[in-house]
Amino acid sequence: MAIGRSLRLVLAPPHPAGRPFIYGGVAVAVLGGWLLGGWLFQLALLFTLFCLYFFRDPTRVPPRRPGLVLAPADGRIVGVTQAVPPEELGLGPQPRWRVAIFLSVLDVHVNRVPVDAVVTRIAYRPGKYLNASLDKASVDNERNALALRLPDGRDMAVVQIAGLIARRILCDAKEGDRLVAGDRFGIIRFGSRTDVYLPDGVAPLVAEGQTMIGGETVIAELAS
Repeated sequence: MAIGRSLRLVLAPPHPAGRPFIYGGVAVAVLGGWLLGGWLFQLALLFTLFCLYFFRDPTRVPPRRPGLVLAPADGRIVGVTQAVPPEELGLGPQPRWRVAIFLSVLDVHVNRVPVDAVVTRIAYRPGKYLNASLDKASVDNERNALALRLPDGRDMAVVQIAGLIARRILCDAKEGDRLVAGDRFGIIRFGSRTDVYLPDGVAPLVAEGQTMIGGETVIAELAS
């Protein structure tokens, strides 16, 4: 069972954002290997295999109990603290609980919606490319922030943050979209961070150092 699950994870189909890299790697392997010899074929093959692994997009099964807040990404929690949401979202100056998840190059990088919600605002802000595991990356790094309106009227936020290697944030969601917890909404290429700002009065159920599975791990309950 465990071996089968691991194989399904590694061999999962790639996210569409990875196709240009994968097709490019295959083209270089074929043409370069034919024109310049085996060394370029081997290099291009390794690159293609890495991209197949990095952009893998496994199926996830979100728990369907109402009122759960799910992890928006795979990775390790590097911070559970109170912080003010990004000012460009207009959620006010009041600090709220923030759960920060660091994604290494070995993690699945597809981002998922943590709750059933409507996207009320999307705001991109350019910035630096510091190590995404650092706390100041939430403030200084390039980011794309989404404000989410819950069915009960409360607001929360999820923020895609570029890292030291990541230089491309992709977001498929649009303002006004009505999304279900666990839905895919974007991806960040080659190492990154995803922050969740919980609604006012909601406390996290996770701790720094825990490993998250995007779309499945529960990080909070809205009734808590």
